[in-house]
Amino acid sequence: MSSDRFQFHVTARDGHARTGFVSTPRGDIRTPAFMPVGTAGTVKAMHPEEVRALGADIVLGNVYHLMLRPGAERVARLGGLHHMMNWQRPILTDSGGFQVMSLAKLRKISEKGVTFSSHIDGSKHELTPERSIEIQGLLGSDIQMQLDECVRLPCADSEAERAMEMSLRWAQRSADAFGNQPGKAMFGIVQGGAVESLRIRSAEALAAMDLKGYSIGGLAVGEPQDVMLRMIETVEPFLPREKPRYLMGVGTPDDLVESVRRGIDMFDCVMPTRAGRHGLAYSRFGKINLRNARHADDPRPLDEQSSWAPARLYSRAYLHHLVKSDEILGMMLITGINLAYYQELMAGLRGAIGASRLNDFIAETKHGWERGDLPAL
Repeated sequence: MSSDRFQFHVTARDGHARTGFVSTPRGDIRTPAFMPVGTAGTVKAMHPEEVRALGADIVLGNVYHLMLRPGAERVARLGGLHHMMNWQRPILTDSGGFQVMSLAKLRKISEKGVTFSSHIDGSKHELTPERSIEIQGLLGSDIQMQLDECVRLPCADSEAERAMEMSLRWAQRSADAFGNQPGKAMFGIVQGGAVESLRIRSAEALAAMDLKGYSIGGLAVGEPQDVMLRMIETVEPFLPREKPRYLMGVGTPDDLVESVRRGIDMFDCVMPTRAGRHGLAYSRFGKINLRNARHADDPRPLDEQSSWAPARLYSRAYLHHLVKSDEILGMMLITGINLAYYQELMAGLRGAIGASRLNDFIAETKHGWERGDLPAL
């Protein structure tokens, strides 16, 4: 039941985990939610109609890529990102902070913001908290992110603290620039590296700003899973219970289920689409590398129980052939299979939380991954 306001409703809890929905004017987002990544205005290898049919309620776009091409002002002139990419449901836009760290050249950070050279053509750009919010407004996104400074892990505690404090000041400037936009939201981003005390300080300061949602950033940047999970456990008690929590850029199916267990509501990651383009399928059997020769003569479908027809209709031998031949169809089919599995996993988690059997569901799911696929008869 979407409304003209941005609201978060929790309908059931199981331990720290919760299920519910985010209500927006463009439709409800069922949580826990996985957001397919449409970095440059497209979920790679997928039609928007397919992404929706797979079960996605929301997709993600990115300031850094869209400001470089085709340009935020051009997107606005063409009717906004929803119209341009033919996606009428909610869109979340990342602020560009992570991409500036990971992709941009000649990056220079100051209190004002960050200047950098494009990784595409070397052109010079400046991104400030205010400009990031302006770009996200031009794109027309429903959930906008503050500009933050993301550091790679591991790093010195002093570096994590400096970036965290900068991100807090940028959060306030982002919130001031965002103002009050009915039906839309701006999320703050908890930073602090792998230092528990810094993460707590960041979460407490952001909670005091009374934002509409809170993200945990600066993870999935080189740290092992146990560090990521420990940071979630550290931060979770300090985030408002009545606001959605978004873990940015995460991750594997195992990352998702363990993060949901710890109270996370929203996720995004390029993993299912990137893996699909390289012949790696995610499934209830775990990972299946379709490049492997063992699939060359296997007539079975990848997963006869999948909700997505291509996983039931095309043989492993055919998918293997497409991958080995670098055929575009192989990338399309396996990407769809992966996104379908991620959405099936989210639906399973939502149902398990509602039935108060989350731990059983996770144990059964992991058993399936560990058992793996049976060899061909």
